[in-house]
Amino acid sequence: MFFQVRSSVVDTIFAAMKIGILGGGQLGRMLLQAAANYTVETFVLENDANCPAAHLCHHFVKGDIRDFNTVYQFGKGLDAITIEIESVNVDALEKLEQEGVKVYPKPSAIKTIKNKIRQKEFYAQHQIPSSAFVVTHNLQELTDQAAFLPAVHKLAEGGYDGKGVQVVKTESEINLGFDAPAVLEKMVNIAKEIAIIVAVNDAGETAIFPPAEMVFDPVLNLLDYQVSPAKLDEKTLWKTEAIAIKVAKSLKSPGLFAIELFVDKNGEVLVNETAPRVHNSGHHTIEANYSSQYDMLWRIMLGYPLGNTAPILPAAIVNLLGAPGYDGSAAYDGLDEVLRMDNVFVHLYGKTQTKPGRKMGHVTIISKEYQDLTFKANKIKHTLKVISK
Repeated sequence: MFFQVRSSVVDTIFAAMKIGILGGGQLGRMLLQAAANYTVETFVLENDANCPAAHLCHHFVKGDIRDFNTVYQFGKGLDAITIEIESVNVDALEKLEQEGVKVYPKPSAIKTIKNKIRQKEFYAQHQIPSSAFVVTHNLQELTDQAAFLPAVHKLAEGGYDGKGVQVVKTESEINLGFDAPAVLEKMVNIAKEIAIIVAVNDAGETAIFPPAEMVFDPVLNLLDYQVSPAKLDEKTLWKTEAIAIKVAKSLKSPGLFAIELFVDKNGEVLVNETAPRVHNSGHHTIEANYSSQYDMLWRIMLGYPLGNTAPILPAAIVNLLGAPGYDGSAAYDGLDEVLRMDNVFVHLYGKTQTKPGRKMGHVTIISKEYQDLTFKANKIKHTLKVISK
């Protein structure tokens, strides 16, 4: 009888869909935590065997997600594949797609989004409101655009987490720009920064998460904390949702898309950027929404119905970044005090080494009262520090 039961278990495992993730950072880690609720065999490709996601998957493969042969060989035996970062080899994903492997999102969507020049041209092509822009290929071409300032200069490729983005307000600051292909975007007079996550399944059906309002660290240009649902008047809410859905639909791909938007001082809504994956702005959905962004992506890839995006309670997120002046083995000063707080959920990403500004974790707060959210967010920000031993 024992061997019959064992055989049944093995058969079940082999019947599970095989799904790969390109990238093994914290997004992959949280995606794998949600995978535990489903029957799925998981694979991760990442260069670092000690990455946050390595020990949570069924199969870990060490390799470069930017290398054609590595990505192609990794994906050949899979049913589906997704990404947790845009800097992947899209050519390999295209070949895999041609051979029947499902890719979420489609390589065409990743190709459009991963290059900021193509991304801005995509918005213009589909009449999606976004700030005016000029393409520059080198520093000399940027110099010729002095009349366009103030603006934000963004590298076409390679930028991530605030890197590859430079504010250029005056002609004297042009030398701060990039001597490489980039897009120069007219600066927006921002009232609010909003992120909306849209889920699209294979049938083209959509589900939209409530918007989150993001507050950025002005020095590191990284998300400092956020509140969701964002406090928006009804007209602005409708605009942000309609624009976010249009972006996702225009990409003509199933998957999860995080659309970052600006609401300017005149109440106009403009798309800033889009991410073709689970996103930092959706971390709170783990505790605060009936279906998290991670659960939603598994539902899409496994062919299940889209989840319920409604909030259980309003939420705030505080990012845990490596403190200035600390570099080495990570330690968490003030962790006990934060863990004693009611309705507060700490997520550490399992990174053993810290350095200034490195994402090491996040804390989610849920509460009926927005005042309680902001109070606790500020308290946590000043209590919990990522230092080194």
